[in-house]
Amino acid sequence: MTVKVVTDSTADIPVELAQELGITVVPLYIHFGQKVYQDGVDITADEFYQRLITEPELPKTSAPSSGAFSEAYYKLATETDEIISIHISTKLSATYNSALVGQRPIDTDCQIKIIDSLSTTIGLGLIVITAAKAALAGANLQEITELVTQTINNTHLFATVDTLEYLHKGGRIGKAQALLGSVLNIKPLITIQDGEVYPLERVRGRSKAITRLCELTSKFKEPKELALAHTTTPDELQTLATRISSDFPYKQIYKSRTGSTIGTYLGPGGLTVAIVE
Repeated sequence: MTVKVVTDSTADIPVELAQELGITVVPLYIHFGQKVYQDGVDITADEFYQRLITEPELPKTSAPSSGAFSEAYYKLATETDEIISIHISTKLSATYNSALVGQRPIDTDCQIKIIDSLSTTIGLGLIVITAAKAALAGANLQEITELVTQTINNTHLFATVDTLEYLHKGGRIGKAQALLGSVLNIKPLITIQDGEVYPLERVRGRSKAITRLCELTSKFKEPKELALAHTTTPDELQTLATRISSDFPYKQIYKSRTGSTIGTYLGPGGLTVAIVE
């Protein structure tokens, strides 16, 4: 039986690609006041970002319920006897813990392995894609678990944002607190280290920030996987893709829209690059 792969909506894997690779995505929740939405299910990205900009208060996010994971695992356990479930860093969300609790009532012979990716957005996405490709190629759960562990250690994520205020207000700023400031036209670059947000550097102007993302990516001479994502600037995403493609002309680059959960913290103008070296 083929190992089934589960992740959460913060992986920002395009819907068509998730379907093609047989990846089950459990959505997180977005709270605008009393109204609750499932990330990527019942609120579109355009609707979300419009409200993010215009609503007086930042929306809140929450992990999937343990019951949502139980339901997903029960369904998949009728199709396989091995499941790998890979999720957003425990330092950024309670999703991993919900998955652990959701696993407990599964009274079947199906073996479930739950993994903290120490990453999120398309960094997590590339780890999950790697697992799904291995599963389709016939690897067993132990082999995929070992591959995922290696991939986590070799995954790098860099991002630029217009402002750190969304991360700050949402309580996910981590060590990037050091970059907070209001200097005119200074754009922060951030990364993920040990599962939390870290400061990278500050540059002057949007164009320089995009150039730095290209420079950081070009340092990886032979990346196994590459992915890009944007929150509200598809033209900049295409510019970034074109420039990175010139360094890696024969490499497929996955392109994605950052979903509502991570978009809550990156805010408008977020651009992200993920590399598996």
